[in-house]
Amino acid sequence: MSLDLMASYYGNELGTWIVATAIGVAVFIGLYIFRRMIGRHLHSANVKLRNDWAEAVYVSVIRGGTWLPIILVCAVYATVYFLDLPVALKTLVDRVIVIALLLQIALWGTRFIGVGINDYVQRRRVVDPSSASGIHIVSVVARVALWAVVILVILDNLGIDITALIAGLGIGGIAIALAAQNILGDLFSSLSIVLDKPFEAGDFVIFGAEAGTVERIGIKTTRVRSLTGEEIVVSNSDLLSARIRNYRRMNERRGQFVLGVEYGTSVEKLERIPDIIREIIDKHPNTRFDRVHFKEYGDFSLNFETVYYVNSREYQVFMDTVQDINFSIYRAFGEVGIEFAFPTQTVHVVKDPNVSVNPILPTKD
Repeated sequence: MSLDLMASYYGNELGTWIVATAIGVAVFIGLYIFRRMIGRHLHSANVKLRNDWAEAVYVSVIRGGTWLPIILVCAVYATVYFLDLPVALKTLVDRVIVIALLLQIALWGTRFIGVGINDYVQRRRVVDPSSASGIHIVSVVARVALWAVVILVILDNLGIDITALIAGLGIGGIAIALAAQNILGDLFSSLSIVLDKPFEAGDFVIFGAEAGTVERIGIKTTRVRSLTGEEIVVSNSDLLSARIRNYRRMNERRGQFVLGVEYGTSVEKLERIPDIIREIIDKHPNTRFDRVHFKEYGDFSLNFETVYYVNSREYQVFMDTVQDINFSIYRAFGEVGIEFAFPTQTVHVVKDPNVSVNPILPTKD
């Protein structure tokens, strides 16, 4: 039995059908093999890819993000391209291939965003292990925006009037935004925290009357572990509206104290006090001396003000240094004979000449 290649089927000769089908199969096999080859390359270059971001993006996006049905649609389109089909069918095929390509672009874009975010997180964690917290919010927003654009383009390709749809979505979006303005405010505040980085997970912060270590930055709230142990949950918008003191980013802590010595201390001893304090602070390995001055005549003491810096942001180190300096000053003042002042009052008794010291006692009859 022989085939008549000139026979016509649905407006195309049998030979044309065979050639078009062969082309479609070749396209499918070629794209599938190309996808598999990238997979093998990924396996063989796994160690290298850890240090080559560009190649990692190429392999992860193309290999992992290429959907097998998309390859099949491309093969069908290659087959139909060489056939003479009705206009309606050609239009349907064109729309299907456009939708398939848009979906493929969305898949590649999703993969690309994921690879980019992961690479950013890894690079930031090398510098600071806690600095990449909250970046997942940017990833979610970027993916939602990408798929929203792709869906709108697909609807436009299907002949749907997206202008009216966008207008309707805009009105609905305004209504939803008014109803959920607090939630949206916290969402945008979380994006502001991630992008501007006023604080990050692991930072010790003071905001308002609260203080603690930031544990997690979420989409709506930030969780802070207080000094007393409980967890403080505060909305992102409320947190950003307060003045935040971030103690983790300080390089040194400032120490300041005022010492009061007794009135009546000799001038020679008073003049030695600045040198004594300066020498004690300069000898300490963690401090940087700033100044010491005879500041004022107090109500019951002669006051000396001292300012210095501790070369550490850790509060424990700061307090240990303050304690060492206080012990050293107390010991040095004792050796020199300088007395610390304490609140005292002097009562002056004045004799009234109109009052008799020895009043006349009553006599007995």
